Formats: sequence, structure tokens, C-alpha cells
Amino acid sequence: MELSIRQSAARNAGEQSTQTSEENGQVSQANEVPARQLSPVDGGWPAWTVLIAGFIFEALLWGFPTSFGVFQNYYSKLPEFENANISVIGTMAQGLYYLGAPLAAMATKLFPKHQKHQIWIGWPFCVFGLLAASFANTFGQLVATQGVMYGFGFVTLSYPIISMLNEWWVARKGMAFGLISSASGLAGIAMPFIIESLLQKYGYRTTLRASAVGIAVLTGPLIPFLRGRLPPTETSVLARTNWSFLGKPLFWIYSISTLVQGLGFFFPAIYLPSYATAIGLNSTQGALLLAVMCIAQVLGQFAFGYLSDKKIPVSILAIVCSLMSTVATLAIWGNAKSEPLLLLFSLIYGFFSYGFGTMRVAMGTEWIDHLFALSFSYEERILALKPSPQTTTEASFSMRASDAESEPTLNQGLSDGRRRTQTLNSLHQIKEDGNAGNDFLQTCRMLTLAARLRE
Repeated sequence: MELSIRQSAARNAGEQSTQTSEENGQVSQANEVPARQLSPVDGGWPAWTVLIAGFIFEALLWGFPTSFGVFQNYYSKLPEFENANISVIGTMAQGLYYLGAPLAAMATKLFPKHQKHQIWIGWPFCVFGLLAASFANTFGQLVATQGVMYGFGFVTLSYPIISMLNEWWVARKGMAFGLISSASGLAGIAMPFIIESLLQKYGYRTTLRASAVGIAVLTGPLIPFLRGRLPPTETSVLARTNWSFLGKPLFWIYSISTLVQGLGFFFPAIYLPSYATAIGLNSTQGALLLAVMCIAQVLGQFAFGYLSDKKIPVSILAIVCSLMSTVATLAIWGNAKSEPLLLLFSLIYGFFSYGFGTMRVAMGTEWIDHLFALSFSYEERILALKPSPQTTTEASFSMRASDAESEPTLNQGLSDGRRRTQTLNSLHQIKEDGNAGNDFLQTCRMLTLAARLRE
């Protein structure tokens, strides 16, 4: 029931079609591609190469800004930056990801044929942003390069990669995106130590240049392997949004809770190394705290992602995550004067606070009444619901709520003609395929598809 219509359509036809005529509402004939010309989903060399390439991109490009706490601690000790609000650099890099997410996702859906071009636009911004930052002499220059340039580049290339993964992994989508979601956490285990060592030995200029070269060498050769499975169209049309969810109290409860949680979410990851230095610990111990938090992040995301798929109410899971994060911050971090207590805080906070992020998909399914949305919400929303850490910039806080409001628009990129063609193909396949599943599941799928034809 979680699989999208794209899974059924891919077995019969590609997504190549013409756009809907706006003048008379008629739909032109879609250009179908036989299923035998499409590579198989959920396995095989092409699917795995895209997944591995996406994992490396996610680990390096998202793992770098999540380790900014090490840079925060180092920059604050330099005379030229001692009076600057250093945290703005890190929050700009991550804040632009959220601020630009709706536009990047929309561009990916509107111009599916140019997804690779988006990657080639964003990737140089990440590399040259770090390279330009190595020549920065002022705080403003660091914000513009390590913050703005890097953040813009990352959000630009991120959504095309997610869209490509969405085409290659269907039945095993949970495994694929679980692996991608854990990439930054796994990278964060080692990256703080590497950055800390480079900063202490060579300074920030050489560290940034080495990071730029490392990202270019490790990710650049993988770009040719990033490609979609389905034949792309030149353009696509965003479907009209049903705004009825704005009248549902549950939507506002979840939106406000996500907004409030985001207001304080990222402070520990930014300031923990600086706090460790303030109480007498060395910079290596500060990096260790971030690494431990990243380990807990991976465990928490997997644990609560798994629990949210079960029959446990998402409201209970969200309350547990929020409550434990709050208790850890007030009771442990506020009174911690030693490394063991800070390590305990990193474990508890990392596990529960990052686990909250995995609740957003489950939250989305609770305030939508349609069977179609309930059945396929995970796949339709994965493009705009990539779980990741919140930022502390005021603009991105507002985007947390607006992201949830705009998701139905961003994730309905197929034109009416393409949707109807796919739906008819899917109904025909269910009727003819004797191995598609039991009668109940087939009936549910047919009712769902038939309801969509009436839209």
C-alpha cells in the first residue's frame, strides 16, 4: 500500500508524455516506453551505483556542515573573528538548504530532463565555496563563501539526486532512503576528528582547501553515475493544490510542534565544542562529543523511523522525542562540568532529537484523508521530506511550517495527461497480473486508482 503509482506504471510504460492542453482541457496521447526497455528496480548494478553515489554525496556534502561546531570553536579563537557571530556561517550553510528546498524541489519536478544539469550547477558552488573561503580575511567573506555559496550549491544538487533514487528504489525504498539518511551521521563520526586535526596542524585556510579538493576528488567522478531510471520529459506541470488540510487542527498541531522543536534543535551541535573548551576540555574532546552525537543520530533515526511504521501513534513518539531532548538539555547539559556528563548528553540528545525528524512523514499521513495519500504518501513526499537537522536562522524556522504547507504542491509534478495514462496502465496491469498480491490488496489498489481518475 505504500508503493506509488510510479511502481505500477514503470512495469508497463515510461513517463514520456506530452503536456495537457490548457485551452480545451484535452490530453494528448502519451509516448509510452515498453517496460522491457527499463532497467529493473530495487537492485542491479545501475540501482546500486546510484544509491552508493548518493550515499557518498550525502555523507560528504551534508556531513561537512554538520561538523561546523569544530570550525565554530576554532574561528572564535582567532583575533580577526573574535567579535563576530561565528554561528551565522554554519546556520547559513544549512539554513539555505531549507530556505531553498521548495524552489529546488519545484525545479526538479518541472524540468526532469535537466536534473543532471542541476547537479552540475550545484556541485561547483560547494567546491569553490570552500576554496574561496580559504582566502577569506573577514567574517562577511566567510559567510558569503562557506555559508551562502556552499548552502546554495548543496540544495541545488541534493533534490535531483533524491529524485533519481526515488525512481530506482520502490519496494526497498525504506532501506535505500534509510541508508541515505544515515550517511551524514556516519560521516559525522569521523569528520570532526579529521577537521580538528587539520585545523590544529595547518590552520583554516589549508583545511578548507584540503576539504574542497577532497570533496571534488571523491564526488566529481561519481556524477556520471547519477541518472534517473525513467525516460524524462522536457517539462512537467504542477497539479493544483488542495488546501483543505489548512482547516485540520492536527495539521497545525504538528506544524507548530515541528517549528518549536526547530527553534532550539541545532544549538547543541553548534556550541557543544565551544562549551567543552569553556569548561577546560581540549578541542579533541569537543570533536569527540560531536562524533558521539552523530552515532546516536544514526541509531535514533533508524529506531524511530522503524517505530513510526508500526502501530505506535506518531503523537506518542513525537512527545517522547521532544520530552527526552528537553530533559537532557535542561538536566544534563546545563549542569555538565565534565566529559562523561557531556558524552551522556550527546548520546541522549542525539538519539531523541534526531529521531524527531523521522516523524514528519508519519505526521503527514495523519492529516490527509484520501486513501491515495495514505497509501503512497511516503514516496510522494520523499522529495520534500528528506530528514535532516534544522537550522537556527529565523527565516528557516518559518520555512519549517511553510515546507509542510507546500509539500502537496511540490510533490504533484505529473501533468494530468501523464497521470491518467499511468493510472489506466496501472489498472490494466492489476487486472492482468495474477501475481500482484491477494484480492484485498488488489481491490484497494484499484479503488485508489479509480478515485484518482475521477479527480
